[in-house]
Amino acid sequence: MRPFNLIVACAENRAIGRAGRLPWRIAEDRDFFFAKTAGAIVVMGRVGFDTWPGAVADGRRVVVVSSEPVSGPALGAATLTAALATAAALPGEIYICGGQRIYEEAIVQPEAARLYLTLVHAEVAGDRFFPDWTGIFTREVARREGSDANWKYTFLTLER
Repeated sequence: MRPFNLIVACAENRAIGRAGRLPWRIAEDRDFFFAKTAGAIVVMGRVGFDTWPGAVADGRRVVVVSSEPVSGPALGAATLTAALATAAALPGEIYICGGQRIYEEAIVQPEAARLYLTLVHAEVAGDRFFPDWTGIFTREVARREGSDANWKYTFLTLER
């Protein structure tokens, strides 16, 4: 297995989703996510894949963790371990894109080398949450503040 990244936007209370959607619309974060994952391998759960019809755009190679067969141009894997093995056989950087269960399994793997975190400075209602990263990704390598009309946020790049 080879090193991989996690990429996520979460609120201060670690909320990442509500009713199958992001709890915010932040254009700068969306653009950052799309630019970072363009041409890369993205590993995600079934709900994320079903709600992101453009996942395979911009040269992304998609590996979906699902117990059900995956149709279209994405590759399927029954477990995160199998998905990471599939991803490792492909060229390019690997990004874990969620959801909650996938993040929970991935964050504790020793190959989880980097976290690209957009920290939204708010407490928001959610039904999906990102695991606590603070004891795992302890080295800050980049930070940039951002805001729009509704949200203040910080782009962080963290390593083990």
